[in-house]
Amino acid sequence: MNPPPAGLPPSVDDRITLIAGTQVVTMNATRDIIRNGAVAVQGDRIVAVGKTSELAARFPQAAVVGGDHFVVTPGMVNSHIHITGEPLTRGYVPDDTPFEENVFVWLCQLYSVYTAAEERLSAQLAAVEMLKSGTTTFLEAGTIRFLDEVIDGLVEVGIRGRVGRWVWDLPPEPGVYRQSTDQAIAHLERQLADFKSVADDRIGAWSILVGHTTCSDPLWRAARELATREGVGMSFHMSPAKIDPDGFIAEFGQRPMIHLGQLGVLGPDVAITHCVHVDDAEIAAMAAAGVSVAHCPTTALKVSYGVTQIGKMPEMVQAGINVSIGTDGNNASNYSDLHRATYLVAGLFKDARTDPQMFPAEMAYEMATLGGARTMLLEKEIGSLEPGKKADVVLHDIDRPEWRPLLNVMNQLVWSADGRSVHTVFVDGRIVVEAGRMTTIDEDALWAAAQAAGEAITIRSGLPDMAKFPQF
Repeated sequence: MNPPPAGLPPSVDDRITLIAGTQVVTMNATRDIIRNGAVAVQGDRIVAVGKTSELAARFPQAAVVGGDHFVVTPGMVNSHIHITGEPLTRGYVPDDTPFEENVFVWLCQLYSVYTAAEERLSAQLAAVEMLKSGTTTFLEAGTIRFLDEVIDGLVEVGIRGRVGRWVWDLPPEPGVYRQSTDQAIAHLERQLADFKSVADDRIGAWSILVGHTTCSDPLWRAARELATREGVGMSFHMSPAKIDPDGFIAEFGQRPMIHLGQLGVLGPDVAITHCVHVDDAEIAAMAAAGVSVAHCPTTALKVSYGVTQIGKMPEMVQAGINVSIGTDGNNASNYSDLHRATYLVAGLFKDARTDPQMFPAEMAYEMATLGGARTMLLEKEIGSLEPGKKADVVLHDIDRPEWRPLLNVMNQLVWSADGRSVHTVFVDGRIVVEAGRMTTIDEDALWAAAQAAGEAITIRSGLPDMAKFPQF
């Protein structure tokens, strides 16, 4: 039984909730799994973790949630997702387009026609999908124009996240995103001034760039300086495909990570997404700088990055780089259920290297919880069930075929289960999903609005319906 951590208010029985389960997966320093355990929550914090019987004796007036047909886990952390631009056009982009066409012909055009109301709706749809599948925290990829409306929608839903608008200064198209270097820097300054911490810090802005080959050196430096000055993270896309290293070599005679390192961009507060086409020298530079990498396995497969052939995620981990997991956009992975992406992380390199010891289930789940927390600079707040941390807790209903029999909970979480078994979700100690339904917004209205908006956006985009089977 754990005593209350120093600095927390004294326990008051009628303010305590015990979240109980047949097994509690703590992800603490010793990775304890507690049979017939519970998590005691007071306000927005965890105050104790231990056997249910011991905590019930300690807090005799506590309300009890859960029971013996639940597994209790920390909320998962999605370290790269596009919450606008794609959720309302999920699956419209053909699944046989190469990277350049996928991004610059399809995605950029679809993103560009969203209204403020549609971006708000899109963000809510993404947040609901994450919460209902056990993800309580996310890092936005930077595909937002209407940040005020998006943040308002996210606060209503109740998820935890870090966001930022689309910022670049080189590409001229789509015109709606055209930004001079000064304008791009102003966007970053404004979001950090207005939205650095919102809703008790559940939502906050980061210094986020699109990345790739879309940013000038002055913009890279400015984004770096702003992140340092404001004490926030910095994130961007880099090297999913060969086009990025080829572009940097042509422009600077250096590969991306080497050039960014020399600019002073890289550091322990930096999250870089994809990193499939990186070489050993780049990995050494990334490790020395202490960056985190957001690995998006489904995108790598669907958009054919070559991750199983040339990906160096095992070498990154061996070099000490923190590798976490993202789901990316809904036209690259089509889902926001991090369980499914974690399953792929556990499997891809087993096969690619013909080595069953690559990314065992326990390591994959660490990447989806603790690794994501570290990527988001929140490792002291989330990622595990420990006294003093935020009460972001998930109850999985195990009276389901994919959970029975329950013999090894880590294998079950990674190889068998997905978001369908998520029953109840707490964020900051508040129930946002109960019995599989959102408590904060009207789901039925959300589904109807998303369908109508998706149909309208695809028509306005002017992009053709490329579905291969006839519809009538």
